[in-house]
Amino acid sequence: MTAARTSLPARVPGWMLPLVAAVRTLLALTVIVGVIYPLAVWGVALLPGLHGRAEGSMITEGGRTVGSRLIGQAFTDGHGRPLVRYFQSRPSAAGAGYDPTATGGSNLGPEDVVDTLPSDPAAKARDVAAKRARDSLLTQVCSRSRAAGLLEGVDGSRPYCTPGGVGAVVSVIGPRDQTGHVARPVRIVSVNEQCGVVARPFLAAYAGVPVECARSGEDYRTGEIVPIRGSAPARPAVPADAVTASGSGLDPHISPAYARLQAPRVARARGLSVQEVLKAIAGNEEGRVLGFIGEPRVNVLRLNLELDRMRPPR
Repeated sequence: MTAARTSLPARVPGWMLPLVAAVRTLLALTVIVGVIYPLAVWGVALLPGLHGRAEGSMITEGGRTVGSRLIGQAFTDGHGRPLVRYFQSRPSAAGAGYDPTATGGSNLGPEDVVDTLPSDPAAKARDVAAKRARDSLLTQVCSRSRAAGLLEGVDGSRPYCTPGGVGAVVSVIGPRDQTGHVARPVRIVSVNEQCGVVARPFLAAYAGVPVECARSGEDYRTGEIVPIRGSAPARPAVPADAVTASGSGLDPHISPAYARLQAPRVARARGLSVQEVLKAIAGNEEGRVLGFIGEPRVNVLRLNLELDRMRPPR
């Protein structure tokens, strides 16, 4: 026993023992984690009932793949206009929309209420692409609500939104008091209503001072930023999921309330009764996960495919 102990350092120097142990651990973990574990996962994925999920839960119709039940998609034409015969998904902030490689939210919060105006309103898309212009989260919500209201034939107004579909926010400019408020304003600007885009601001006056439209390049943040609630109902006709993106940007579901809002428009476009469309909605409604997590929801792709089977596109 003693001879064995004294012969080991002769073969392997003591300072190399930790290195040898590290190399052995590396090789063992490489085989386990890099070979055995992936092969085991791949083998489990081939089991009956799991293979479809492992392939992305793809949905096929008429022999072709039309999408995944786990990832949302847009039902719009080449110009981004909603196809009236289809239920619309909720907005997406993942890349150009529903991009799995760019999954994520907009990272905009409730205090994001001031737009960065384009230099030329007619070329807004160019400035947005160059990141020289940007709609605030509030304006995104307001514009989506207005567009949904026009599409569905309902009141698209929301609190803190102008009738034109931008954030109803003014900059109150003037000397501030000890609390940081502007008690005696000398100038009021509707920061999200650009001159040349609106004929007049949504407010004629605020605190007795005429309200001006905003001009690109001017910084109104020196004033006190004040959102204006307006007279919109506390419970808007357009549901929240119609105007806000999900955290992943890939949500394939909408709320039953948003689905029911779209039912009359889809029924008219397809020549179906509203009751037939509502029945299809109910048939594609999914309950809460495990009975208590989340809210009931409707898978948009599955619902649209069922309606296509009921009344095929011409």
